[in-house]
This record gives sequence, structure tokens and C-alpha cells, in this order.
Amino acid sequence: MKVREILKNVEVVEWASEADIEITGITSDSRKVKPGSVFAAIKGSEFDGHDFIPQVVKSGCSLIVAEREPSVKVEVPLIKVASSRKAWGQMCANFFGNPSQKLQLIGVTGTNGKTTIVSLLADLFENIGRQSGLISTIGNRMGEEFLKGTHTTPDAYELNELLNKMVMSGCSYAFMEVSSHALDQERVAGLEFAGGIFTNITHDHLDYHGDFKSYIQAKKKFFDGLSEDSFALVNADDKNASIMLQNCAAEKFTYGLKRQADFKARIIENSIEGMQLAIDRFEAHFLLSGDYNASNITAAYACGRIMGYSSVELLTAMSRLKAPEGRFEKVHHRPDLPSVIVDFAHTPDALKNILETVAKMKRKGQQLITVFGCGGDRDPSKRPEMGRIAGRWSDQVVITSDNPRTEDPMAIIEDAARGVREEDLHKVRRVASRAEAIKTACKLARSEDIILVAGKGHEKYQEINGEKFPFDDKEIVRKALGLSD
Repeated sequence: MKVREILKNVEVVEWASEADIEITGITSDSRKVKPGSVFAAIKGSEFDGHDFIPQVVKSGCSLIVAEREPSVKVEVPLIKVASSRKAWGQMCANFFGNPSQKLQLIGVTGTNGKTTIVSLLADLFENIGRQSGLISTIGNRMGEEFLKGTHTTPDAYELNELLNKMVMSGCSYAFMEVSSHALDQERVAGLEFAGGIFTNITHDHLDYHGDFKSYIQAKKKFFDGLSEDSFALVNADDKNASIMLQNCAAEKFTYGLKRQADFKARIIENSIEGMQLAIDRFEAHFLLSGDYNASNITAAYACGRIMGYSSVELLTAMSRLKAPEGRFEKVHHRPDLPSVIVDFAHTPDALKNILETVAKMKRKGQQLITVFGCGGDRDPSKRPEMGRIAGRWSDQVVITSDNPRTEDPMAIIEDAARGVREEDLHKVRRVASRAEAIKTACKLARSEDIILVAGKGHEKYQEINGEKFPFDDKEIVRKALGLSD
């Protein structure tokens, strides 16, 4: 493949006259350089790819794409670009033949709801006979083939490679989560989206973005990049939705439950087993529960309608869909045991949404027992807020570890406990071991009670001091309740 083909649409600052050569591969990892390849020098949070240019030249690299010259002269052509990160995304798209142009790619961004919406959409389109791909926090999928993922939004190379596989396997649609980190790091540069969906924006990732305004701007960047041939669908119930549509060239639509919207739903009945919704002129029953899932369902339905499918076809298929793993997931259906819900809620807003939902569903005399923790080496300001929310909406609370990473678990727990209101302190227990905390909740619960285990959802590990140890909330619950050996 010629270099000019690889660098199509890339903002080149200075072209090397001898650079238009045949190349065999591209990489941004200095350890993966092979003879005949192009190396993109990217500055990261820990390492700067520009520092490795002399090393990759020795490894046989044929061309360098960088923002500046290396500190020592090298005998390999170097092309200067405005942004190595953005150039890398565009290079990856070009290298794999721009697979996003060969299917309908829909991106979903926002703090909460991304995983549920993309999963609903992928399952929905499969159910109506359209082979679809899924790229999400819980993993990647092509039709029935499941591929484990490492990030919410993969690196640009992995992402385009995955989209290309989807095209080759016959997928006509792909639904992907687009994280704020990925947008900031230009991982989706070079992709063409048929549409974008905005769910909401609340307190999260401020350890990375620095402040809320920067977090909003990272999300908005996605909608600023949509073309006039695509659509932008935003949640009218979120006060920041209008910001996403400013300077957006795409055709604009709204969905919601509370405010006026192009696609509006109303909750008729809501229980742990499911809900009845009125959407447009129709009523339908769904297996998901909670106000926030009513919003997620409405977003998926609206996307289907915008893409040309009928209400009857969509609602018939959607009535059979289940929530993705670890999202309001019921661990068992035994009436003689306490109900247990496992959910990924790990932000203040997500925790509040699910606790409010369950609290509204409680019958008289039922207790809601919440087990939750906060991640280490992440934004500490949300810890007391989550403690306050858990104390406010629960009858009993067990504060425990999430992924403590390099922090002291008890210090994290105390940070969360500091936010609990004085009148709720009597509800709180502190248990550093997550397994013991879950067991404690199961011992406290009567058969009629409800236990919420929040924070990890689908995750099958716990990260402690740089190591990932096998850990599954659902399996711990099953053992505690005597449902497995």
C-alpha cells in the first residue's frame, strides 16, 4: 500500500519528498515495528513516541509520521503532521479500507446507559434479521461470535481491524460505545458514523478530564464530527443535550420521558420483573426495569425508527430483549430467597438511578440492602457523594472495595462513609473484603428483602496493587445463598 493512500485526509504539515513508498504495515508501538512499516510517533501520558524514533529506525522502519523531528538525525523519511493521534486514527481507517463506510455505524456516548443502548440495538437488529456488530464495555460481538474487549472503545488499529472483520463477516450494522477518553485521544478519528446518540452527562472521569466543562467538550466533539448525512439523537431530559447539538451538521432528533421530544415514552407500570411503556401510539411490555431503562429503551426505539423501521416491527422484537450482563441483572428467581440485583452502577448518578428505582418498587416491610464501593486511583470527589446517595435510599448499606488498585481499601471506604448523612449513619457497615461484604448482605437479608450489589456488574476481576484477581459478584452471591458449591 502506498504512503499517500495511508495518509489520505491526514493534515500534513510537511511532506518528505522521498516518502511515497510501498509499505507493509503501520504501528504506533515501538515494540511492534517491522521492516517496511510506518511508525506513528504519539505522545502519551507516560511515554512519548518521538523519543523512540532512533530505536524504530534500527528495527527497520521505512517511514516516520510525527509532530516534530527527533533529537538526533535519522536516515528515514519523516512526515510532519498537525496531530499524531488524529493522524493515527485516520491512518488505521485507510489501512483497513475504511470499513466504517461499508456498514451503518452508530455511536453512543454519555456517562450512563451506553452499554445498555448498544446492546439493545445490536440484539434488536439481529432479531429483525439484520446481522450486526457490537463494540462495548462488556465485549465485542459479530453476529453470534463473541470477542473479549479490553476498553470501552478500542485503540484505533484494533477498532478498524474489528470493523473490517464485521464487514467481512456480513454485518450491515455496527453499534459501538464511544467513551470520552476515546474522543479525547482521537481513537475514532477517521471513522464515518451514520448516527450518534447522547444519553446523559453526570459526574465521572474528572480525574482524567480535570473539570466538568472539559468532560462535556470531549463528548460534544463526537457530535461536532458528524456529517450532514448522519443523524444526532439526544436525550431531551438531560440539560446538556442542547450543547451537543450546537454546531452539529447532522439531522437532529430528541427522545425522552419528561420533556417534549420527537420520540417520547411514558411508564405505565414498573416492577423488578419488567415494565409497561407507552411509546408513540403503542403500548408494549419490556423485560427491563427502571426509569433509566425506560429512557434507554426509548433511545433504541428512536434509533430504529430514524433508520427506517416500523413501530410494530421494532416493539415486537424489543419486547423480547433482556438487559446486558451486569445491568440490573437478577441473580436468581427463587421466591424463598432474597432478591439480588447486580449492576455496574459506579457513578453517583447511576447509583442514584438504580436505588431510586428499586426503592419505588419495594413493598411494605421490604428492606433494600446495598453493597457498593468506589474505585481506587480515580476521581475521589465522587466517593462521599455515592455514600450520601446509598445512605439516603437504602435501609442498610455495606460499604466495601471495588477495584482499590494502589489505594488502601479502608481509606476509600472512609472517603465514601464521610458523605453519609448523620441520620443515616446507623445503616452503615464497613467491610473491606468485597466477598465478605456480599456475604454480610446475604446474612442480613430476609427472604422478602432486596439486595443490590453495585459497581462491578459484568466484570470478572478485582484490581488490587496492579494485579487482576478473578472475582465475580454473581458467583459470590450464589455461594452465599447456597445456590452453588
